[in-house]
Amino acid sequence: MRASRVVQTALRMIYPPTCLACDARVETEQGLCGACWRETRFVNAHPCDACGAPLAGDHAEPGELCDDCLRVARPWVAGRTALIYGGTGRRIVLGLKHGDRLDLMGPAARWMARAGGDLVQPDMLVTAIPLHWRRRVKRRYNQSVELGRRVARLLDLDFCPDVLIRPRATPVLDGKSPADRLRTLDGALVLNPARQGLIAGRPVLLVDDVMTSGATLSVASRALTQGGAANVRVLTLARAVKEA
Repeated sequence: MRASRVVQTALRMIYPPTCLACDARVETEQGLCGACWRETRFVNAHPCDACGAPLAGDHAEPGELCDDCLRVARPWVAGRTALIYGGTGRRIVLGLKHGDRLDLMGPAARWMARAGGDLVQPDMLVTAIPLHWRRRVKRRYNQSVELGRRVARLLDLDFCPDVLIRPRATPVLDGKSPADRLRTLDGALVLNPARQGLIAGRPVLLVDDVMTSGATLSVASRALTQGGAANVRVLTLARAVKEA
């Protein structure tokens, strides 16, 4: 044991831990430097009950919703997010999605598990938004599935990566209106027939990396409830919000 500590100390001297977002030196592994931590907008209090976005003011009533979720009915019961999609939060999401930054998975999943702890229900099953197989091959992994796998482990819940499938490819949704996103996704996210028995009568925690309009999560949630899930709650790493 002592020899192992000596080796670890030596390795830290040779390869000191660096910030997850900017590579500045930090004190602990898988941490953020002071500047990046201050720039990361974690949602620590007063979240919208449907999407997790932070609500204005010093107090939020149970079940209170943000303006977006007041305008658009969500087909899920409740939702949470770990951080706001901007600054360091945006760099972390893009690193996971396009930068092969698998080292970000562990910290990101811990932030999500902390944010979504109150979503947990008895006999809950965790699943994630799927990728079409061509995009999966291009990226080499599905970041939402990898986050979901780790979140399930942290929350001591069952996990199944392929409850939903994506039978056809869809174009990138960036820049599309919410209505256009829904039209694009129509029929693109469906229940895997082989998993229908697994979700029957069970609450489902649906994981994704980022929520923008909520179109993807809406289509997926409807597929789950129509397939027999008792209800759906959603958990994302980041939430895109309109700045005041």
